[in-house]
Order: sequence, then structure tokens, then C-alpha cells
Amino acid sequence: MYDKLDFIQEKYDELSARVSDPEIIGDQPVWQKFVKEMSEMEPIVREYAEYKKNRDALTETKATLEGGGLDDEMKELFKLELSDLEERLAAGAEELQRLLLPKDPNDDKNVFLEIRAGTGGEEAGLFGADLLRMYMRYGERRGWKSEVMDLNETGLGGIKEAVILIKGKGAYSRLKYESGVHRVQRVPETESSGRIHTSAATVAVLPEVDDVEVEMDPNDVRVDVYRSSGNGGQSVNTTDSAVRLTHLPTGIIVTCQDEKSQLKNKDKAFKVLRARLYDEKMKEQNREISETRKNQVGSGDRSERIRTYNFPQGRVSDHRINLTLYKLDYFLDGDLDEIVGGLITNDQAEKMRNF
Repeated sequence: MYDKLDFIQEKYDELSARVSDPEIIGDQPVWQKFVKEMSEMEPIVREYAEYKKNRDALTETKATLEGGGLDDEMKELFKLELSDLEERLAAGAEELQRLLLPKDPNDDKNVFLEIRAGTGGEEAGLFGADLLRMYMRYGERRGWKSEVMDLNETGLGGIKEAVILIKGKGAYSRLKYESGVHRVQRVPETESSGRIHTSAATVAVLPEVDDVEVEMDPNDVRVDVYRSSGNGGQSVNTTDSAVRLTHLPTGIIVTCQDEKSQLKNKDKAFKVLRARLYDEKMKEQNREISETRKNQVGSGDRSERIRTYNFPQGRVSDHRINLTLYKLDYFLDGDLDEIVGGLITNDQAEKMRNF
């Protein structure tokens, strides 16, 4: 680990000298690239400098204690200082390990968040609508922007399927743990006997990707246009503005009818299609690298039940980290950070064990 830290320090010092070079300053793209690299290294360099300072102080304190010539009172003071430095060194080493963990290249990207009603009929659709609102409220709390890409509603205000684009710094880094099956336990509004039903909805979180990140032959995509329709015949267009894309090699189908313009719907649909193809590509790569590298948190396995929302008890339970909160109302209003933070911490701890 320390060889790697010394290498990063040398690289940082080299870049620091180069960004002050007038010739480099004159080449803005190169200068910006170097500055970006430095900003990514800076937290590691700063933490490593603090670690080395504490390490040197520890060596000096030990030498003083072993050298003798101290009265009992001074010995106790130096022993306390030694204990404090040892704790700081241990904490610093752990923080350096965390900072050296490989960063997910998608963490800073925007995300496509897809919600589909699962088992449970109309109640599953209503729960899907609750999840849609929850994620949009979470985005608002973090200063992100949400854009509806596609929305297929049911007759009672639920959703069969919804796709939204969430734009904001670190959106994928915090939402990537939401992929999976979400289960709800409550008495449906349509239930007259008061029996608790269990329903489910599936959430998929995909990073927004650039054209260059996905190879897609336009000839492999069939484009169909049709008239969009809303709930109960509302919002029916008189023109063929809705778009359906079918990726022939994989069978992936994407629809978009949210915009009145066919061109806008087509553009949105292609963005979603690229994200889904990228997701398939990443999953295939993970399978090829090693099945053992998949861990429970963040695996994106959508067959897995990840969370239960129990309305009678007012609780939400995340099964991956065995965390239960008795504040379901706040959670559904977008207050997700406690569970999301727990998932991030658990993921980092798992990676550090394999470091």
C-alpha cells in the first residue's frame, strides 16, 4: 500500500510542477486534464501527509520514552501521547485504504431509474407510484433534477412502468444500491375486509452513458411510431408521436411517449436504450471476470428482494444490511440517506476486506 502511496505522491508533485509551466497553461485541454488528475489525488496526498507526520511523531515519542531520563509524571504524559498517536495512525491507515479503493467509473453519472409493477395487481401499481414519488423527492432533497422519460399509468393512479432520468452530482453513486425487488405490506385501498396484502415492484438503476461507451449499429434497431394514449383515453395525440425501439440482437424494447414531439421521444428512447445495453455489457463483463466478485450490496441482481415497506408497523427494512427504521412516512417522502449511507458503508467495508 505504501509503495502505491509514494507513487501517487510523486505523481502529484510532478503534476503540480507541470501545471505551473507556461507552455502547459497555454494548452488549456492538457492543463485542465492535469488539474483534474490532481484534484482526484489531493485527498489521498493530504491524508498521507498527515499519516507520515503522525508516524514520525510516534517514532520520536517512542525514542524519548526508551531513552530514559524522564520522571514518572513526564513518562505518563509521553505514554498518553504515544497511545493517542497509535490510534490516529490506525485510523489514518484505514482512511488511506478507503481512499485507495477502486472508484466506480459510473459514480458521477446521471441515472435512468426504472420502476415496474410486479406481483400484486393494482396494488403493485399504486406502490410503484409511491416509489416514483419517493425517488423524485429524494432527488429534490439533494438538489438533483428529474425528467420523466416514459410513464405508463393504471386506472387508479398507479403505474405499470415508469422511467425517469435523474441528473445531479453523484446520482449514480447513491442510487445504484436501489436496484432490486421492493416489497410492500399494507391494506390496499380496494380491500374491504382490512386484510394485509403483500405486493412488489422492481427498480432498476442504470448510468447514463455516452454514445462512445456503447457500440450500437443503427441497423440493429427497429423504430416504430404510434399514437400515445393516457389514462382512460386522456392525452390522446392526433399524431404518431410515441416511439417504440426494438434492439433486434438482444430483444430489448424501449418506449417513450412523454413528449408531444416524435423527435424528442425518439431521442429520449435512444438514451434509455444505450443505458440498458451498457448495463447488459457490464453484467456480462462481471460474469466473465468472476462470479465470486459479486457481493450482495450493489450487485444489481433484480431477482433479489432488497427491501420491505411495512405500513401497519410503520417500518422500512433493508435486508442486505439488516437495518430497520421505524419512520416509513419520512422514508417515502425522500429521506433515504440513513439507509443509503449504511449501504455505502457496508459496500466499502466489503471492498476493504478484499483489498
